[in-house]
Order: sequence, then structure tokens, then C-alpha cells
Amino acid sequence: MLQKQSSWYVILIAVAAGVAGLMYGFDTAVISGAIGFLAERYELTPAMQGWVISCVMVGGVLGVALSGFLSDRYGRRNIMFLSAVLFIISAIGSAFATGVSMLIVARIIGGFGIGFASALSVTYISECAPPKIRGRLGSLYQLFTIFGICATFYINYAVANSGTYAWGLEEGWRWMLGYGVLPGLIFFVLLFFIPESPRYLIQKGREKEAFETLTRINGEEVAKQEAKEIKVSIETEKNTSVKQLLKPGLRMAMGVGIFLALFNQVIGMNAVTYYGPDIFRSVGFENNTEFLATSIIGSVQVLFTIVALLLIDKLGRKKLMAVGSILMALFMVLIGSVFFFEPANSGPLLIVFIAGFTAAFCVSMGPIPWIMIPEIFPNHLRAKAVGIATMFLWGANWAIGQFTPILINNMGGAFTFWMFAVINAICFTFVMTIVPETKNKTLEEIGQIWLKKKNAAESEKSVFSEYNVQETVNK
Repeated sequence: MLQKQSSWYVILIAVAAGVAGLMYGFDTAVISGAIGFLAERYELTPAMQGWVISCVMVGGVLGVALSGFLSDRYGRRNIMFLSAVLFIISAIGSAFATGVSMLIVARIIGGFGIGFASALSVTYISECAPPKIRGRLGSLYQLFTIFGICATFYINYAVANSGTYAWGLEEGWRWMLGYGVLPGLIFFVLLFFIPESPRYLIQKGREKEAFETLTRINGEEVAKQEAKEIKVSIETEKNTSVKQLLKPGLRMAMGVGIFLALFNQVIGMNAVTYYGPDIFRSVGFENNTEFLATSIIGSVQVLFTIVALLLIDKLGRKKLMAVGSILMALFMVLIGSVFFFEPANSGPLLIVFIAGFTAAFCVSMGPIPWIMIPEIFPNHLRAKAVGIATMFLWGANWAIGQFTPILINNMGGAFTFWMFAVINAICFTFVMTIVPETKNKTLEEIGQIWLKKKNAAESEKSVFSEYNVQETVNK
């Protein structure tokens, strides 16, 4: 029997898929608490510390690369189930690791899980959510990511305070990493309560199931139109390839997607997240207060991600990214200045500056790229394009995890954070000149943006060609 439209059903779908962010957030934050103990226990060099942190991104890149193919063959929901299982296995393996090599293998397995989930959960939400609240629901992935980061910072703080430093070296870091079982289990259980993507169902000829899901999401009239559009896009997709993303118009969309993915990572937030306790320890925090300071930053992340959730469909994507990137550049200059001048008792000042940077990130380049990347591509190319952009995101994530300790060790904190300030200024310039506004636009309307750019480019090319022909005739 056909069920009526249900707002609660839409929210359930978005929340269940968005909870994938808990896994990403946990993994992003937990290693910041464990790496200090691991570095001392196993006498890790800065480069090896970077590898222990960044190895998870290797699995992430491979997971993203395979996610499109696997989800088209086996379904979005089934591959998200697989991602939860892999993350649980990774958490158990990390907790019982007998050495650095086993820990690295376990983290790479977890990377596969996070890679699958990061590519599919936001895409799944964008395929299910009504246009008017798609941005808000898409933000849930980032909200859960930030909540996972914040909760994990407090877990790290609690574990560090549960025993002596010697206990932390032997057992504490294992408990930190082992708690990853919890977000994996939560995600696994919630997936039982959501349907398969309507797009996948139609693609596999299960149109009745797809229509029932679309009706519960949008109502019967809108569901009919949505079903027709999905069928058209699937037919179009049969004759598409990645090469089409290099054509005029779509080439610009692909460039914007890659830009958003890169700047989500390279503007400096993950340097703070991965190495927060070490950064605070370097300015005098001790006796586990460095974990408390990092937890405060995590709380700021949660608060301002909620602010972003409320603003993103009102103020628009572009405006928030522009304002946020300028503020982030300013705070990175101030953070670098703390390390350059090294004033006495600079710890509280550093917390204020990092909190300001974090707040700006969480209302701009934190959640918005995750929302816009699936938005800006036409239906028939979305899975391929999102996969490519997310691979760049994970590659940049790996670079930050790998090279931040090397940069701080060789260049010092001041020049490292000033480098991030320059990157944020570049981000502002790109947002203002290249990135389009997608607020309140349907996916089809967004597709028209690139079509217009393509037609404009072809028109300009045609005029230029005619001009050259005329010039030749005149000569």
C-alpha cells in the first residue's frame, strides 16, 4: 500500500546516512590523542608519525575510487553496510595491534570503510532530499563528523585521565582506538531503517519500490516527476563516460568540485585536529590540559556547525564560504604570530585564536563542500564526478596528515600557520571569482548553470573563428 509523504521519513533517511560522519569524525580526532603515546612508545620520527596518521587516507582514496562502481552494482545501502563492518574491524584491529605495522594495516582497512561512506552518504542524501532542504540535510554529514570529532576529543581526555602516563603508553592508546567500534555499530544499525536509493532501484527495474520511497519523501505528484527525471538521467548515463567531464561547461564544474574538495582539507583545520594536543603542548599545556584544550575546540566545532545548518539555505553557499575564508586567513595569521613572538602565558590566547579559526571553518569550508560537490553535477555524471572530487579530498587529507609534523619540525609553527593563511586567501579569491551560488536551486537548475557556460564558451569560440576567417579574406 502506497504511503503518504512524511517529513519524519526524510529526516530519518538523512540522519541515518549522515551518521557515517561519526566514523569519519572519530577517526580524524582519535589519532590526535593516541599519537603522542605511540610516538614515544615506538620512537617514531616526525615522518613516521605522519604516516601512522595519514595511512588511513590511502584506504580512503581506494574506497572512494571503488565506491561508484560498487554502489552502482550492489546498491548505495549495501556498500554503506560494508563500510560500517570495515570500520568496526579496523577499530578492533587497532586496539589489539602488536606493533606499528599491524596498526597501519588496521587503519588502512578503516580507511576503506570511511572512503565508501564519505563518497556515498552525501550522494545518497542528495538523491533523496527535497531541493528546499537539501542543503540543510546534506549538512548533517558534516554535523555528525564534527560531533564525532568533539566526542572523541572528550573520550581521549577521559582515557588520558584514567591512569598514569605509563599506563597511557601501554594501554591508554588502545582504549582510545578501540572506542571506534561504537560509531561503526551505530551506523550499521541505523542502515536497517532506511530504503535503498530510489535512483538505484529504478536503475535495477524496481520502479514500484522507488516510487513508494519517492512518495514518502516528496508526495505523490512530485514523486511522479522525480521518477521521470531519474529515468531520463539513467538513460542518458548509459552513453556517458568520465571524458564528458572534460568538455566545456562540465569541465568547469569538475574544476569547481576538485577545488572545493582540496580546500576543505588544505586550509588548516585538519592540522589542528590531528595534532591539537601536540600544538597546545608546545606552548606550555601539560598534565593532560592539552587534551582539555583540544576538547574545547571540539565543542566550538559542534556549536558553529549547528549555526551553519541554520544559515546555509538562507544566506547561501558562496557568501558563507567567502566570509569564512577571509576570517580563517586572519586567524591563521594570529595563530602564527603566537608562535613567532612566543609571549609568556600565550596558551589562553592560542585557544581563542584557534577557536575563532574553527568557528569560521565550521560555517563555511567545513560543511559546504560536502553539500555542493554532489549538487553541481548533472544526475547522469554525479556518481563519477563525486568520486573523482572525493579522491582529491582524501589525497589532500593524506598530505596534511603526513607533512604537518615535518613542516612544524623544520619550519616552525609560525611559518606553517602563515602558510595556511596564504592558502585561505587563495580560497577566498577562487570562491569569489569561480564558484556559483546553488542556494534553493534544483539539481536540474544547477545543471543549467554549466550548460550556459558551455554555450557561452562555444559562442565565443564561434565568433572568434568567424573573425579569423574574415581577417583571412580581408588579407
